[in-house]
Amino acid sequence: MSPANEIRKSKAERTSEAREKARQIREAQLKKDKRNKLLIGWGIVAAVVAILAVVALVVTSTMRQNAPIADQGPTPANGNVHGGITLLANTDVAKLEPATVDAAAVPEAPKTAPAEVVAPGAEAEAGKPVKVVLYVDFICPVCKDFEAKNNAQLTSLRNEGKISVEYRALGFLDSRSSTNYSSRAANAAACVVNESPEKYAEFVDSLFANQPAEGSAGISDDKLKTMATDVGAKNIDACVDGKTYRPFVNFATKQAASIGVTGTPTVFVDGQQWGKGASAQTPFPDFLQAAIAAKG
Repeated sequence: MSPANEIRKSKAERTSEAREKARQIREAQLKKDKRNKLLIGWGIVAAVVAILAVVALVVTSTMRQNAPIADQGPTPANGNVHGGITLLANTDVAKLEPATVDAAAVPEAPKTAPAEVVAPGAEAEAGKPVKVVLYVDFICPVCKDFEAKNNAQLTSLRNEGKISVEYRALGFLDSRSSTNYSSRAANAAACVVNESPEKYAEFVDSLFANQPAEGSAGISDDKLKTMATDVGAKNIDACVDGKTYRPFVNFATKQAASIGVTGTPTVFVDGQQWGKGASAQTPFPDFLQAAIAAKG
């Protein structure tokens, strides 16, 4: 039908059609608005659920990290009953069978500091290399400084067979992080020596190289696991998650306090404490070399 022959709609019909079209537009807009509100509402719900999940994860992780540690527990393979790991030449460590320690059996720290601190198992042994025993804390900046200044010499002398170097990692400074980092790092180191003793020295170096600031949360357990993998150690995930050697660390910490160790690093060379009494003004390399010379 040509435009000329089209039946013209009345004004009432055109008005009715316009109203109907407007109604349809309004309904479509209302449906769109309702759909958008639902999407926004579900988006908010999803965001809240995600936030709650993160909060729950953080709370659970914090509770797990700060949960009480048992007094009794195993030493790692190659760990001694004083909380120590002894490095020999190259990547060797002193071989020891696993044992059990009990922090509840350790005497309380003395109220008055002893005139001389005697570290168990640190005394000189005839016919054996000079024994260096280091009480350290992995978040202790002074320990990191000691390592930076002396690690090269200690490693060289150790590789020459002139000394052995024993690390006794403590949880002295757990209060300096919000996650008991000192004990967690020491536990991770014990996990490494249990699984991959030849990687222990390298892992200790990595802990000091990546030392977190005092007062921070410290390095996460997941990152500690990755650091162990990065130095070539076997998987320590279950050991870290299970806090397998936290009683061992707790025992070492209490025993150190019980003999009068009040800070880290505390260093002994063939049973003689460096930095105290007559050695107070003697640089550590000189103190160590004198002990080596005296042993002939």
